[in-house]
Amino acid sequence: MSVIERKVMSVVVFRIDRRSGVATYLQIVRQVEQALRMGALEEGDKLPTAAQVAAATKVNPNTTLKAYRELERAGLAEVRQGAGTFITRTLPEPGPGGPDWPLRTALNEWLHQARDEGLGREDVQALFRASFEAAYPAAPES
Repeated sequence: MSVIERKVMSVVVFRIDRRSGVATYLQIVRQVEQALRMGALEEGDKLPTAAQVAAATKVNPNTTLKAYRELERAGLAEVRQGAGTFITRTLPEPGPGGPDWPLRTALNEWLHQARDEGLGREDVQALFRASFEAAYPAAPES
């Protein structure tokens, strides 16, 4: 396994939420986009194979291939026959002036306040998850 493959395998850990109501392939696409925005993936990085993603997430390899085709269509990835799927460009990290900047700033302030108040990681995660679930309820399972 090459250094890039080790880097990507350790950086890109796909998490599939089967109760979210979001198609699995879109969850993969969004997670790659987020990794690009945060600088965890860069141009030239190799994505895990469909079989590796399927083994790690218990999804059909065709679902991963569909996600990779969507990334290719968006100009973010390139499939190279026999070599794999590679990132072709990065996405800008949200910064000052971006549409989410005021929210990101407020969230960072809140996280620092929670830490200063003595809340541990697990406490903050539980509080955030409860608030998140209240604001974004999962779609009912069919």
